[in-house]
Amino acid sequence: MKRKNDSHKKYFFTYIISTAATVFASTLFLKGFTPFEKTGENYFQVQLNGQAVGTLADREQAGELLIQARKNVASASSEMVFMETQLDVAGEEVLWGRVDDEKTVLANMEAVLRDSIVETMHRSYTLKVNEYIVNLASVDEVDQLLQAVVDKYDSEDKFRVELVYDDTREFNVLTARVTDTSQGQNGEEETVPEGGIQSFLEWTDQEPEAREEKNFEDYDLGIMEMDFSEDVEIVESYLPLSQLTLLSDAVEQVTKEQEVPSVYTVVSGDTLSAIALKVNIPMEDIVAMNDSLETVETTIRVGQELVITVPVPEISVTRTERNYYEETYDADVIYIDNDSWYTTKSQVLQQPSAGFRKVVADVHYVNDKETSRDLLKEEIVKEAVAKIVERGTKTPPTFIRPISGGRKTSGFGPRHISVKGASTYHQGLDLATPTGTSVYASCGGTVSKAGWGSGYGYVVYIDHEGGSQTRYAHLSKILVKVGQKVKQGERIALSGNTGVTSGPHVHFEILLNGKRVDPEKYIK
Repeated sequence: MKRKNDSHKKYFFTYIISTAATVFASTLFLKGFTPFEKTGENYFQVQLNGQAVGTLADREQAGELLIQARKNVASASSEMVFMETQLDVAGEEVLWGRVDDEKTVLANMEAVLRDSIVETMHRSYTLKVNEYIVNLASVDEVDQLLQAVVDKYDSEDKFRVELVYDDTREFNVLTARVTDTSQGQNGEEETVPEGGIQSFLEWTDQEPEAREEKNFEDYDLGIMEMDFSEDVEIVESYLPLSQLTLLSDAVEQVTKEQEVPSVYTVVSGDTLSAIALKVNIPMEDIVAMNDSLETVETTIRVGQELVITVPVPEISVTRTERNYYEETYDADVIYIDNDSWYTTKSQVLQQPSAGFRKVVADVHYVNDKETSRDLLKEEIVKEAVAKIVERGTKTPPTFIRPISGGRKTSGFGPRHISVKGASTYHQGLDLATPTGTSVYASCGGTVSKAGWGSGYGYVVYIDHEGGSQTRYAHLSKILVKVGQKVKQGERIALSGNTGVTSGPHVHFEILLNGKRVDPEKYIK
């Protein structure tokens, strides 16, 4: 009985061992498990953007699957997409382990990538004109934007924008041009007359007056030419929606006039009122923009620069309009130069009289501002009489401030007085300064008076070329003599408190042709 039990245990143990070996062997060779091989890392855990996407038996397989996942996600959109892709593969050597199916890992990667899309990049078009840049969703929107700019000035609806490739550029860059859709219908090209080429050459060689002159009704009127003032560049790009501008907003941007500071240089014959008409800005606004102008009556000089603010759109348009009009006109002023007179002196020798004429002219504009005018035909109904002016050519002397520093206490003109004997109409400039301050010649010349001047106290008079004179009063000490030649800026006296005064100061006058003028208008 004992032998039988021992035999039974032996067979049972053998069965257990065989069964375990069979199960172990079967497990090793089941699909999805890696058998043990001592070849180093043979089991790889894959993470994408910090998320586990599966396990593989080959490190390189992870990179290949990521490339395919990117392609699959990108192909689902017609636009360009940006995705975050941080792939981490951790390898180890194991006896056995379960690996995931490629399709499973690929699907997991695609899910992670879709969640990590940064932003879809849309095909768009960037338009650049000088410093202005705008991004639009399509080339059609670019065309509509530029057409809106043209339509603002095209009252006849005859011009269209064309986008063409710029042959001068190495890369694909579009530019814009404006074309006349009616061209060929109303053109004025010279045609070959009957008789052929030789007859045409003989006709063109004739003197202008020998050709048949057009009548006013022979001219086609209206807008003849139109184009953009600046180079327009359009390039294709890929941008997120957040960087694209709505067409309606872009149209408002480019057609709305922006305030742009500009500089106007005063030319001969200019007045502040004439400049205001030229630049279409009220005189008061020009005065407010320029510290050098105190009032609308302030004298301006040739060459003086004035700041003006001109409204200008982001994209400017040039155009030529052919117009017929009837107008009164003035003949050009005739100037007779007198080299013995200063430029401050002039005399009208003949008063003008306006004429009347009929005109056909090409008027050139930049936006709404006329830049020039070419007369094509003119018929004088009444001849204008020119204004004739004799004018001086010599540069008059300049004047400088008679002291350094000083505080203005009384200007030129009416004033309230508190000192007995003082004038209620002040004919000079008072500059308060401590007694003993150096007084300088405002302009070079000859001392004509140096001494006591009644209510002026101690005074110095200096005569200058052209009949002008400067006077310095209430001095404490005189440093020059009558007949002495002095240069501009030379010290001539010390300030004081002599004569009729309310305190230490210098009274300064400028006389032109014997008439006192406001010194502040002439001091530089």
